[in-house]
Amino acid sequence: MTLVAGVDSSTQSCKVVVRDAETGRLVREGRASHPEGTEVDPAAWEAALRTAIEEAGGLADVAAVAVGGQQHGMVCLDSDGEVVRPALLWNDTRSAQAATDLTAELGGGQAWADAVGLVPVASFTVTKLRWLAEHEPENADRTAAVCLPHDWLTWRLAGGRRGGSEGGQQSLDGLVTDRGDASGTGYWSPFTGDYRTDLLERAFGGRAPVLPRVLGPAERAGAVSAGAVAADGGAVLGPGTGDNAAAALGINAEPGDVVLSIGTSGVVSTVSTTPSADPTGTVAGFADATGNFLPLVVTLNAARVLDATARLLGVDHDELSRLALTAPAGSGGLVLVPYLEGERTPDKPHATGALHGLTLSTADPAHLARAAVEGLLCGLADGLEAIAAQGNPVRRVLLVGGGARSEAVRRLAPAVLGVPVLVPPPGEYVADGAARQAAWVLAGGDAPPVWPATSTQTYQADPVPFVRERYAEVREMTADRV
Repeated sequence: MTLVAGVDSSTQSCKVVVRDAETGRLVREGRASHPEGTEVDPAAWEAALRTAIEEAGGLADVAAVAVGGQQHGMVCLDSDGEVVRPALLWNDTRSAQAATDLTAELGGGQAWADAVGLVPVASFTVTKLRWLAEHEPENADRTAAVCLPHDWLTWRLAGGRRGGSEGGQQSLDGLVTDRGDASGTGYWSPFTGDYRTDLLERAFGGRAPVLPRVLGPAERAGAVSAGAVAADGGAVLGPGTGDNAAAALGINAEPGDVVLSIGTSGVVSTVSTTPSADPTGTVAGFADATGNFLPLVVTLNAARVLDATARLLGVDHDELSRLALTAPAGSGGLVLVPYLEGERTPDKPHATGALHGLTLSTADPAHLARAAVEGLLCGLADGLEAIAAQGNPVRRVLLVGGGARSEAVRRLAPAVLGVPVLVPPPGEYVADGAARQAAWVLAGGDAPPVWPATSTQTYQADPVPFVRERYAEVREMTADRV
């Protein structure tokens, strides 16, 4: 049996799965936590990866490895390969003004959408680089190369060196990435498949640091180096990809499939054969990990809305779900606009949450629980609508992520979204997608190996459009205050 490993280096943790390359059967797995915050020393990711690999039984018998990682994170390296400063993560909003400035400088959203398929918001790497150049010029001057979290971990697995002349520019030239992750930087074009170094230079004070080479979907990135992150070397390295592209690969998403992922962020994405360019910035025109495209909408507020509401009510998630299902549709007019961490879609990085419609009859735990679930789902429904408006047919909707474990989320989703929802069993779909890519790199060919599809449970409900109408009313009512 040939084994492959997939890594998911997410915001909150690192997961490693080891699977049979031919059948996709899970053989073993491991995980480790990441520190909290919106900026993290990449060394913490490396330490977590080492722990997760050890917990998963090591890589001695693994033939290939690929890394899926959180997108947009800014990892800056100096000429010796040392990390210049803690990486700014996708959910760091300090570059909001930089996003506004960059959009205006190029002539607005249409110009950016035509150039790179997206419009700058604080999440994207290009805005973080502008922030760095403006606020930490000494660190910007030290920066010889810029990469993303999955790029850096792949480089370290391959033995990317630090320090001295042997670890300098030649080592930085070994950085690699893929289309899926590169498309979330703001300086790579899904239309041409090339970096837009002019946009990078615009953001970074007129110069372009070294960027990772963009590999093809099944192109080898080298091999795991003995003594690097893993104790056992020799496994072939896949190019890896961003977490959203890896999840689509892990769940076997095909053109017309819409994946709704409720994790730290909320993601609505669909596999498309054509690139997208939305001048409003609502839909980001990313690429996927197979050669297709992955237009998507991302919200900052997702599963942690459920965490916060459960904490507020002093209940666990099961009780939160039970409470929500006892309240009426629409929560009696109580609406939660859940911008608890600012928001990316719509672009309100400094927003706060808003609760509206509190009356004597709605001032109880059940109504608040229902309002939290409905508010979360309404944001995703807006994303689904925006994806469809870009000319992407919706064949089926797949609900995944930690938030999909909530019975209330599963049962209320089809009513709010207005379409039936398929829920696969809980799984590590980002890590699974990375493992599937690793198997593809080993096997070669034009398409990833076909692994048996996971069984799904279908949830159906009559649409309740008044829930979204009421949510939209409150969202606009509070727009100037959140």
